[in-house]
Amino acid sequence: MEPAHPFFSIIILYWNSNQTINRCLEALNDQTDRDFEILIIDNGSSVPIPGESFGSNPQLVLQIYRLEQNAGFTGGNNFAADKAHGDYLVLLNADAFPKADWLENIRKAIHKYPNYFFASKLIMANNPERMDGMGDIYHASGLVWRKAYNTLVSSTRDEESEVFSACGAAAVYPMDAFRKVNGFDTDYFSYAEDVDLSFRLRLLGYKCIYLPKAVVHHVGWGSSGRRSDLAVYYGHRNLVWTFVKDIPGIWVWLLAPLHLVANLLMIGLGISRRQGRVMLKAKADALRGVPSMWKKRVQVQRNRRVPIHRLLMVMDWNPISPLIKLLHR
Repeated sequence: MEPAHPFFSIIILYWNSNQTINRCLEALNDQTDRDFEILIIDNGSSVPIPGESFGSNPQLVLQIYRLEQNAGFTGGNNFAADKAHGDYLVLLNADAFPKADWLENIRKAIHKYPNYFFASKLIMANNPERMDGMGDIYHASGLVWRKAYNTLVSSTRDEESEVFSACGAAAVYPMDAFRKVNGFDTDYFSYAEDVDLSFRLRLLGYKCIYLPKAVVHHVGWGSSGRRSDLAVYYGHRNLVWTFVKDIPGIWVWLLAPLHLVANLLMIGLGISRRQGRVMLKAKADALRGVPSMWKKRVQVQRNRRVPIHRLLMVMDWNPISPLIKLLHR
């Protein structure tokens, strides 16, 4: 039965994820650590949740909520977090399938690193020889990408290490920390929202640890497609907002020229991929939203509790890193 006060609150957003949700729930049903609750948010789907039959299984009780409209990754998770009772908030995509000892290994890490948040080891579900990510890298230009994406699993170093942020496909946050920063910024809707959240947590002094033993197989891009117009629009609009809102102190001005160059290059790349129109719309809407984000910046930076250099140290400053990343993909 579901514990009265669970240690973990697992949130799964469902948006027409009927092809993967049952496998996700089966993976949770196999967990060796049973101290969790599961909240499923039907995020305005047009396809019913086939996994509701799990609700009759006494070993896996589901709390299912339905939203009339798609509130995005941000709104859906914030809604669920308000309903959650656990000490730690666990985000899990409906197309992500954790190994049986996933939560057990996360609990061990929590005892070792109290008041941290955590990134899982993501492996491509459809190509298990390849990594899907080891947390996220934030570059000084404002670009962001998944660490070790598409590299061979056999070539990655299996050791705990600090990373900039956790990919929201399988991320773990202290509940009080998530609520302290008011969760996700709902203006983002989807994409880069996990990086923005990590930025704000870091400004308060929280660090992120990558856990190589917390393994999750992830399909990825199940809702929108990797280079869909939706992903390109929100991803590239929100990159600008994150830079404006979260880069601390005078560094937002010092790095602005580099950020401008990166955005121009991304527009050129979008044009080469025949997505110039959506890329230009993303950047135009990003600029329109800068005044609102600057107002948020004032509050975010006012809440900062760590020296600026501590945040800068965990960013990637290698000028050719973005090029290496693009070539590797």
